[in-house]
Amino acid sequence: MSRFNRLLRFTVVLILIIFFISHKIISKKQYQHVLDLQSKLANTKYDINSQLNIHDSASQEKIIYKDSTNDLKNYQRANATFFTLAKNEDLIEMGKTIRSVEDRFNKKFHYDWIFFNNQEFSPDFKRTMNNLCSGNVKFEIIPQEFWSYPDWIDKERAKQVRISSRTDIIYGGSETYRFMCRFFSGFFYKLESLQKYDYAWRVEPETTFHCDINYDVFQYMVSNNKHYGFTISLHEFANTIPTLWENVKKFIEFYPHFINPNNLIDFLSDDHGETYNLCHFWTNFEIVNLNFLRSEAYETFFNYLDKANGFFYERWGDAPVHSIAVALFLNKEQIHYFEDIGYYHKPASNCPINDDVWKENNCLCDQWMDVTFRPFSCTPKFYDLLKLKKPDNWKEHAAMAQLGE
Repeated sequence: MSRFNRLLRFTVVLILIIFFISHKIISKKQYQHVLDLQSKLANTKYDINSQLNIHDSASQEKIIYKDSTNDLKNYQRANATFFTLAKNEDLIEMGKTIRSVEDRFNKKFHYDWIFFNNQEFSPDFKRTMNNLCSGNVKFEIIPQEFWSYPDWIDKERAKQVRISSRTDIIYGGSETYRFMCRFFSGFFYKLESLQKYDYAWRVEPETTFHCDINYDVFQYMVSNNKHYGFTISLHEFANTIPTLWENVKKFIEFYPHFINPNNLIDFLSDDHGETYNLCHFWTNFEIVNLNFLRSEAYETFFNYLDKANGFFYERWGDAPVHSIAVALFLNKEQIHYFEDIGYYHKPASNCPINDDVWKENNCLCDQWMDVTFRPFSCTPKFYDLLKLKKPDNWKEHAAMAQLGE
């Protein structure tokens, strides 16, 4: 009997060794996270739509606020806000950005604006933002636990990673940039000032809106069952995320019930998920249903990645994290590309190349500087996967871009 017990113990140990070797990229924290969640989710069928507060609408028309001189008290805005991470020294550039947003859009609708920082805002910053924004303005200090290391990170190892990647990886030597990427990946939507809102539009300092926006963008998202909107999509720097996709593949293996049957994984991968093609939505502009980020699927996804340590032992950005989650968990029809919102954030510009859109919306931008159909853009892939009609002259712009003109 004792011989049998020894044999049994040996077999169990062998199985465990094989398991951990085959799952070697899974950390202890990740594995415990998996066990805890799998026990809660056993034998359940997941539907993310039940967590998105979807408003059914038969109309696919954009909602126009036709008379900006009328009192807005009776206008039914969406439950939405702008939000910005800014520092006191961003005052002038942020002011220019707000003027752009107000002149092109928000003077018609007066949506709120929330500013947050990991330090106290100066009285001058608050006074200026309150003066420029037509909606209600709120300021919030980011809690320390949202802008710091989790307790399982080896800070000395993280420091050595920053030192070794200072010259080879964009922002590789920055500790603050890593805090910011982790914050936007898993914490900004947990800020107290955002809790009452359903939708949020991210705006950063030093951005410009090229065109008039003559419809309520938030109401369009709600009415048309859109949960994520973007203007530019590019390729990520591969050396910032060497193990991200391997972790994503393991997540899919553990949590297949979170993956939407009508997903957009082919936007992320050219071989149906085996490898990552580096495509991501440029998140310095994003309009997102906050209930998506609050969903069980996204929260599980972020926690899993957080425990893989890539925000600090590599240099994972929030753009690929958001983009991968959006593409996997949402129905691809719930993702929207804004071809009519001209947008610039250094160094990329979205300038509508459709002449009718450019003229009707009084756009002030060089159409030949538009990046939409450039070789480094992923937006053509989005057009193809969603079967969207491209502008008639898109090939001319793509060809000219390839010639370097």
